[in-house]
Amino acid sequence: MQLNLSVPTSNLVAEDVLAVQRERSAALLAGDMQAAEHVHADDFQLVTPLGAVFSKAQYLGAVEAGISRYAVMELDSPVDVRVHGDVALTRYRVQIEVEVQGQRYARAAYWFTDAYEKREGRWQIVWSQGTGITE
Repeated sequence: MQLNLSVPTSNLVAEDVLAVQRERSAALLAGDMQAAEHVHADDFQLVTPLGAVFSKAQYLGAVEAGISRYAVMELDSPVDVRVHGDVALTRYRVQIEVEVQGQRYARAAYWFTDAYEKREGRWQIVWSQGTGITE
């Protein structure tokens, strides 16, 4: 389980956002719900590569219950970060292998775009959208 996030800029705010992204990925891989709760905003939404939309409670509940289990979440591109005040956008390509409801999905490549907001002095992810890549 390797995470290799690089910062294409020396911007300290971008580095802060990437630190939260690393924390999020590590929490999801480890099933660490306390850490995952901390970095996901209460109004978080995930749009999966298949078009399903999950709230924070639905998404993290599935991870906590073992319904969704990440085996691999590995970056295969630099993470691009754009910061606009208290909003930061990230875009990256990632290899994911996951098991959902007992069905294993082979390792595959996805593009993700994530939106973070700085709330009460800390960055939290509010939106995440994944798109499958056909090679």
